[in-house]
Amino acid sequence: METKIDIQQLEPEAYKIMLEFEKYLARTKLGKLQRELIKIRASQINGCAYCLNMHTRDARKYGETEQRIYTLSAWRDTPYFTEEEQALLALTEEVTLISNHVSAATKQRAIDVIGEQGLAQAIMAIVIINSWNRISIASGSQPPLDQ
Repeated sequence: METKIDIQQLEPEAYKIMLEFEKYLARTKLGKLQRELIKIRASQINGCAYCLNMHTRDARKYGETEQRIYTLSAWRDTPYFTEEEQALLALTEEVTLISNHVSAATKQRAIDVIGEQGLAQAIMAIVIINSWNRISIASGSQPPLDQ
């Protein structure tokens, strides 16, 4: 059996800082669905079941369609995502898989469709969900069965 730890209980000050990051993210120009797409795609790449469960539910609550959620991992092969969303998803993949670096073309495409500040905010959103994924996976969090 996997050892689980409660980071929120053991390190409340650090956990509070993560929650402050989320408050910052809510104040950016990124829309709710954009933020959820970033969170879902990064969580797919990282294999974080807890975050996938949470953010697919949140996305549906904000009006996201099942079809787009189901095809998100293959977004390049569908007509379902806007140019802006495609730029955010490409950036999400490259920042999440950072050992391959973030290409100049991906950054420029994001600047072209969401501007420099949008790029900066998107990078922060991606960094935040990658941090949550690592906290969740490392602490042994699992999605609840009853939802």
